[in-house]
This record gives sequence, C-alpha cells and structure tokens, in this order.
Amino acid sequence: MRILFLSDNFPPEVNAPASRTIEHCREWVRAGHEVTVVTCAPNFPQGRVYTGYRNRLRHSEWMAGIRVVRVWTYIAANKGFLKRILDYASFAVTGFLAGLLKKSDVVVTTSPQFFTNFAGYGLSRVKKRPWIFELRDLWPDSIRTVGAMENDRILSVLEKAEIFFYRKADRIVALTPAFKENLVGRGIEAGKIVVVPNGVDRELFYPRPRQGAVREGLGLRGKFVIGYIGTHGMAHSLDFVVSAIAHLEDADIHFLFIGDGAEKERVVRLARSKGIRQATFLDPVPKEKVPDYLSACDAALVPLKKSETFKTVLPSKIFEAAALERPILLGVEGQAKALVEQYGAGICFEPENEEDFLNKVVELKEDSALYQQLQVGCRNLAMDFERKALAMQMLGVIQEMALPRFARAVLIEKLKQGK
Repeated sequence: MRILFLSDNFPPEVNAPASRTIEHCREWVRAGHEVTVVTCAPNFPQGRVYTGYRNRLRHSEWMAGIRVVRVWTYIAANKGFLKRILDYASFAVTGFLAGLLKKSDVVVTTSPQFFTNFAGYGLSRVKKRPWIFELRDLWPDSIRTVGAMENDRILSVLEKAEIFFYRKADRIVALTPAFKENLVGRGIEAGKIVVVPNGVDRELFYPRPRQGAVREGLGLRGKFVIGYIGTHGMAHSLDFVVSAIAHLEDADIHFLFIGDGAEKERVVRLARSKGIRQATFLDPVPKEKVPDYLSACDAALVPLKKSETFKTVLPSKIFEAAALERPILLGVEGQAKALVEQYGAGICFEPENEEDFLNKVVELKEDSALYQQLQVGCRNLAMDFERKALAMQMLGVIQEMALPRFARAVLIEKLKQGK
C-alpha cells in the first residue's frame, strides 16, 4: 500500500506533530508499506532553516525508510498571525503540487497546520483517492483562545472551512475523545471519526538513571529539578509559571526550560526583570537528546492556559515524561487531568492559580512516598500508550479506506500479466 502523508512539521524538527508523524510512518514502513511524506524545509519554531537544509523548490531524502519530499514555502517564525498564515498557505500550494507527482492509494493530512487540508482535499479529488484527516487541534478555536487573532470575520470564515473539511474527509483520526465529541456535537457523523491518542516511542524514551553529568554541567547538583521541554508558545502559560517561581521560597527547587517559540524572549525577559535565580533557560535540543535532559529532571512540567478549549487536549509531554518515570506536574484541566489522575502519574494544579501551583510544587518535592507512587503510575501509563501499538491502530484505519482500491489494482495488474 502506498501512503501519501502531508505534514508541515517533520524531523529534524522536534515538536509533537513531527514526532508523531515520523514514529507512525516508521512503523508503517516496517509493516511493509510505502510511505511518502511531503513537508517543508525544517524551520520550526524560529523560522530559520536548519543547518544542512535549504528552502528549495523540491528536494527528496530518505529517513527511517520513509521517502521525504521537501518543498518550498514562505518561511516565518512561530509568532504573529499573518506571516504564519502565509507560511501555511504556501505549503498547501506546493504540497499539493508535489503530491500530484506521487502515486498513492490514500492521502493523509495532519493539523494543526490547518491549511494542509486544502492540499489533502484537493489531492483526494484529483487523484480519486480516500482522504484521512488527522485532527491534532481544534483550530481555529485555539487561535481565539490564545488571542493570536481577534478578527471575528476571518475566524468565522476559517470555522466554515473547518466544518467543510470535516464533512469531506473520508475518515477523521482524532487525538482525544473530546475532539470526537466536539465534532459530533457540530453535526459530523460519529462513524467516520476514530480516536487514536498520542503516545510515546519507548525505544527512545525508557527509564534510566538520573543524568548527573547533565545536572553537574548546569550547576544543578542537589536541586529538585522540574523540567519543561518543548515549544514556548502562547498556549503554554509560561509567563504565569515564571511569575509564580518568583514567590517560591524553597531555594532547592529549580526549573529547567528547554526550547524556543513565540513567547521565549518575553518569558526570559520576565524572569530577568524579577531577578529569578531558580530558573535556567536553554535552547532546543535534538530529539535524541531530550531523554537525557528529561532524565536529569525530577519531574516534568506540563502547563497550558486556563481555557475550555484546552480541556480537550492530551499533550504529548505527558507520555514522554511517563515513559521515563518522571512524575508529571500538570496544569491542564479536562482530558489530560482525567488521564493523569486515572493512572496516578502526577499531581495537578489549577491552571494559572499561583497558590495551588506553588503548593503542588512543594508537595511533589517533599512527599517521597507520593513521589514513588507516581513513578509506578507513570510506568503503567506509558505501557498503555506505546507508540507502536497506536501506529498500528491508525494503520488499520488507513487500510480500511485504501485496501479495497489497492486490492483491485493488484488484481488488475495480475490479470494483465496473465496470472
């Protein structure tokens, strides 16, 4: 079976969409399928093309058995609205054109780079192939939530396009049950929606001793380290976290922030203005180094802004921390909170509630019995959300849509050959 997958993000980028895409596609290749990913030159989130790459009209490479076709796009940093829309829209055009050149039995697109779905829908119509829409984010709801745009007229147009794509997709793979519930409530047929949640690559993320060398190099020996590794974006409420740290009395607690994004500079300036000594900020690290840095931490911080929209999400950071048996300090309500509490894999604070946040930080450090219980919960959670199994679950959805056509094509070819 030939799978054509369009994604604006792909390694060496290290955000959640890039990780999920390559980990799924890698398993599909191992299962004997031909996978082509159409993407752009790696540049997220700084909007600068990574070393060793160029923003060329078209370039092909191989990665983990996957043919990767990189196309030209208008490149913009992950901040501001208009330039990012131009970025996404340009990929919709060039991704569509590249997809026309590849033979495929099924077309798959992934959000939240919403404009990718223009290309997916167009390719499915032109090539007469089924189209699967992987729904990672309720976009444009998330734009409104973080205040990235306040023009209701444009948002209304985007919401109409969103519903159009939901209706036209042959299947929708939603990352959370809440996403499915949201779509069904808006008139989308429940039977076309399948939930395949986020998970973790346990070949890369597995329990290991605390990385003393990393802690030593950062001057964190003897500290209780809480780590945040990921995008520093408008949704992540890191300004709240930094402001709260300023009122933290225990000098043995330290926060480690690794990554980049639209809010990175502002959050760093905020920490400096408050004279905070209990926070270290580092640039992004390659995906293969993330387990080392997360293993240097005692706990993993997973925050989002307080919002009804974010009650529907399951951040991938939860699963990576759990696989390393690092208890989760969660500032997300809804689906994420229910999951962490179900497994006993972390403790939850009310998003943007400073008193609750500081109390939970101290509790996590001081209660050693609780800490050990949370590690057991992490282990159980990671086992139930192993990426390989989830990749096979999504492959089942793809095969359901593509194999009837693929089987007919094989039969016709055999008849032509007189077999």
